Amino acid sequence: MSRLQELFGRKPEHILNVYFTAGYPGLNDTGRIIRALDDAGADLIEVGMPYSDPLADGPTIQESGMKAIRNGMTLPLLFEQIAEARQHTEIPLVLMGYFNPVMQYGEQRFFDRCAEVGIDGLILPDLPVYEYENFYREGIEKAGLDMSFLITPQTSEDRIRKIDALSTGFVYMVSNSAITGAQSGISPEQIAYFERIRGMKLESPRLIGFGISSHETFSTACQYANGAIIGSAYIRALGMGVPVAEATHQFVQQILKTSIPQD
Repeated sequence: MSRLQELFGRKPEHILNVYFTAGYPGLNDTGRIIRALDDAGADLIEVGMPYSDPLADGPTIQESGMKAIRNGMTLPLLFEQIAEARQHTEIPLVLMGYFNPVMQYGEQRFFDRCAEVGIDGLILPDLPVYEYENFYREGIEKAGLDMSFLITPQTSEDRIRKIDALSTGFVYMVSNSAITGAQSGISPEQIAYFERIRGMKLESPRLIGFGISSHETFSTACQYANGAIIGSAYIRALGMGVPVAEATHQFVQQILKTSIPQD
């Protein structure tokens, strides 16, 4: 059983998944952030692979990605950082990013390296389902990686069923059709979408992302799915100049409304 599958089996609700961009705010902060998130109470971590043309990302994640690239972040360095961090934590780690860097690195080489360093799953939003099924599924499964796919309010029921069947990690429920970090609340239309997907009784766990930025929005999302994903709000917290561990503990406590002692 993978770490992701173990997590969802052990904790079927109120899962906090936090995204950060590797190489931001500092080139060597990746391991510190992973350990801080684990210590602070996050359940799952998405490590973003910075890319020069992030079409679906809002300004906060775009800016963090560009700074990470300027800092010198590369996939080989990221894999080294993940391998080192994995020596200190068993928290599930998912790599998220665009498929172009994967192709440049070499697809099967990328999948195998993910497995070697302790990555548990992948989210590649611009990898078409057809391409995955016909060209990459076997290699990803051979490497023992879980795969998660995205749905939106506009996704048809047939395609949602297809994505549910293909997802071995979780179904990523994009809360709206906007870019990441584009709103601060949850609308009645989004609630209707959440209810519709919940009513479909999908086999895969569901996490809601895009626009989740506070205790209130996290708690609301958790009423309709197994948990929620926070990215832009956390990256903004990391960019305030506070030490990584302190900023992370404060942020996670704010989301969960808990009091967690710091080391």
